[in-house]
Amino acid sequence: MSAGRESGFTLLGLLLVVGVMGAGLAAYGQIYSHQAQREKEAELLFVGNQFRQAIAAYYERTPGAVKRYPQKLEELLEDNRYPVAQRHLRRIYADPITGQREWGLVKAPEGGIMGVFSTSEAEPVKTGNFDLVNKHFADAKTYKDWQFFHNPSVPAQAR
Repeated sequence: MSAGRESGFTLLGLLLVVGVMGAGLAAYGQIYSHQAQREKEAELLFVGNQFRQAIAAYYERTPGAVKRYPQKLEELLEDNRYPVAQRHLRRIYADPITGQREWGLVKAPEGGIMGVFSTSEAEPVKTGNFDLVNKHFADAKTYKDWQFFHNPSVPAQAR
């Protein structure tokens, strides 16, 4: 009768170990997922600021007196308004949050594209400690609220 009792305790001990390991792996998965989200956010901040700078360069370097924004993002890759084409952006980056090459576009009042944003409805992990140009992201409810746009009324040193 003692052999049955010992195997019952062994089984109970084994189930306890499996349960603790499962809880540990679940906690690790949660931490890993959180870290992966933070990395995607950091990449979104980098890419979004690259778009903002490219749009600003396109706008500021408009030939003539009347400044204008690009009509499509591809114009940032090859600006043919000059005798020699200029490149304001190396490539159209994918949205790090969605993984898609599609971006939400911030339309300028006078026409054209003045900014981009992620189309993700997910809630950001980062809620503070943003650069001055991105300080309004602290109030964001979703990544769609992280809008990277050129504001010509803001001095260049504040961007």
